[in-house]
Amino acid sequence: MSGVLSRMFDPKVTTHLIADEGEIIIDEVRRHWMAILVPMLQLALAMLIFVTMLFFPSGYAWVPFAAGLGLALYAGERIAEEHMDRFVITNMRVFRVHGIFSQHTATMPMSRILDIAVHKPMMGRLFGYGHFVFESAAQDQGLREIRYVGRPDERDLTIQRVIQRSGLRGGSMLPAPRDED
Repeated sequence: MSGVLSRMFDPKVTTHLIADEGEIIIDEVRRHWMAILVPMLQLALAMLIFVTMLFFPSGYAWVPFAAGLGLALYAGERIAEEHMDRFVITNMRVFRVHGIFSQHTATMPMSRILDIAVHKPMMGRLFGYGHFVFESAAQDQGLREIRYVGRPDERDLTIQRVIQRSGLRGGSMLPAPRDED
């Protein structure tokens, strides 16, 4: 049973690669654990609601049961949603795959990335996450903001290195160092 669940809740990012063109994954970014903090607190609240069933008259115990079940299902769906959300950096592009039952994919070639803004709120600085905002040549794109990225500075440098190595941006205009004999 766990094999079926693990396959069901795996976004299968490798199926989106252009393997015959030599595309490889540089980094697969899962959501930072802070993205599921609120749903986890909702699950804890659902458990407390279940406990209150003990204090209700037997004919009305279904009320906290239904409330707790509804909240637990909602929180579980949000946790699964965050787990299925992946941001992938390849040698050719960046893309995002998300969705539980139906998947949505948004792609941006490295050549279209003009700027990456990294926003680290105070909690992000404390716990090591940030949000990416991509600016591209297109006015409206499906890949604009990626939230709850762990180690955002490191991931930003990874993208910058891939862009630089692919030759999409010119190198530095500084002269090469001379050998002093």
